[in-house]
Amino acid sequence: MSDRGKLFLVGLGPGDPALMAARAREAIAESDLVIGYARYLDLIEDLLRGKEVLRKGMTEEVERCVAACREARGGRRVALVSSGDAGVYGMAGLAYEVLLQSGWTPEAGIPVEVVPGITAVTACAALVGAPLSHDFCAISLSDLLTPWPLISRRLESAGRGDFVVALYNPRSGRRRRQLLEARDILLRHRRPDTPVAIVSSAYREGQSARLSTLAAVADGEVGMLSSILVGNSRSEIRAGLLITPRGYDHKYDAQTGGLRDGECPGRSLSLGLDGWRDAVRRVLHDVDAPSPWEVACRFEVALGEILSAVAEAPPSEGVGELSASSLGVANAGEIVEILRDWGELRLDLGHAQGAAFSLLVRSSELLVDGSGLRLERTGCGLELDWSRVGSAWLVGRGRHRQTLYLLDHRGDPLLEIAAIEGRHPSPGPLMASSR
Repeated sequence: MSDRGKLFLVGLGPGDPALMAARAREAIAESDLVIGYARYLDLIEDLLRGKEVLRKGMTEEVERCVAACREARGGRRVALVSSGDAGVYGMAGLAYEVLLQSGWTPEAGIPVEVVPGITAVTACAALVGAPLSHDFCAISLSDLLTPWPLISRRLESAGRGDFVVALYNPRSGRRRRQLLEARDILLRHRRPDTPVAIVSSAYREGQSARLSTLAAVADGEVGMLSSILVGNSRSEIRAGLLITPRGYDHKYDAQTGGLRDGECPGRSLSLGLDGWRDAVRRVLHDVDAPSPWEVACRFEVALGEILSAVAEAPPSEGVGELSASSLGVANAGEIVEILRDWGELRLDLGHAQGAAFSLLVRSSELLVDGSGLRLERTGCGLELDWSRVGSAWLVGRGRHRQTLYLLDHRGDPLLEIAAIEGRHPSPGPLMASSR
């Protein structure tokens, strides 16, 4: 192997030569061989004079990477180019996969340099205003390499989390339904009039940008050269621009620049993590307060977060008579032992799915089955696979109304087990540890 061998993974930016990084130009100038998708190479034709060029088609990404790695190992300086940024839906990840599978290491193999570029999402955002000023994510709708159920889960999570969502590869000649499906998933969490921007060929010939709504996002021309930016719950169109507020208005008055009541400069918001936990504890403080699960629904967070806020209450403050104690990942046998003296129980299932199913049982009917939990009763069966349990919590109001929650790994309830009113269990050593 020659000492000259090197692989450049170059992001070309959106397409306008003025927006290409200076280091990208230098890397191409230093290279003997330039490899890339033909359409992208056409964007840098003036930089390719005197170079050997290997043009590949749309579905030949693996061939491009294999050729680039092979030539670089043979002593050549090779530039493998991508549009946008090489590490964002570009060739960098695949190139590293090919290298690592061949036994390459950064210490002993050919040198590799990743040259960043302006991504499609930031280029598109610049053309329509400031839609990415708060938390955002990018999701490709192409199911050529990613199973649709995974794409669907990511869309669901992004919608629920109120992210601004950048949709890459929204539609092609063969893929027509994916954008419609993505729209419907996001509409579960967003208003139909949520603003969106559809940008095609950003900073290239044929550039177009238009504003629309989530309900109408699939109307009009949308293709492989398009990217779509879907606003969050606070995004708005003003003066023909799509703007997502960063959140300064939560702390400062936009007209005077002064702090709002209760806020401090350089400190978390009054509803930052600590303030929010204080608010949760205040809501739960009274005897007639809503249940922890009702508060979790109000704040749209996992029940585990609410119980953690209760458990971590400073001793000087407390949460009234409410207590919560984490049992960690207790096993099924430990749970059955805790419930042994509880007598009559009420089992509630399915909270996280929006359904409520209650069953009255005796504690003696709950048995350990392998590593799981089983209800033994004629005509009724219930089994809980313990691998789904992420944590167990013991919750009570004083010495009464004891409840045991089994939560999944996200902190949502799998099973709620409550002592029937009027038959209160004795605290026992674990209950006594609750605050």
